[in-house]
Amino acid sequence: MGIFSSLMGNAGAVDNQKLQNDFAQLLCDSEVIEAGFKIFRDTFIFTNKRLILVDKQGLTGSKTQYLSISYKSISRFSVETAGTFDLDAELKIWISSEQHPSVSRKFNKSVNVYEVQKLLAQHVLK
Repeated sequence: MGIFSSLMGNAGAVDNQKLQNDFAQLLCDSEVIEAGFKIFRDTFIFTNKRLILVDKQGLTGSKTQYLSISYKSISRFSVETAGTFDLDAELKIWISSEQHPSVSRKFNKSVNVYEVQKLLAQHVLK
């Protein structure tokens, strides 16, 4: 993932083993990381049980918020693919009956947004 994409807030895929090493203390027994994406300092992780959003806060990033969203609380989601002039794809997730998306993330071209959508659909549509 290039520095320009990071600065623009676009997500790039992260190796599952690196995520496992960095976030093992967040996982419960039998929870497995399936995919993860990094946006500048923030990370979001798809596990077999939930979606984990890691939000580094402040200038130094020493304060971190971990938001856990169970797949059953996701009421709907949308994926917008990249276009000719708009080079990034976008994922929006609504939790419960909220009017506006609770989560909105952009992906750079290195991420196959169809795979992200498929992974999310497999968990939400169970």
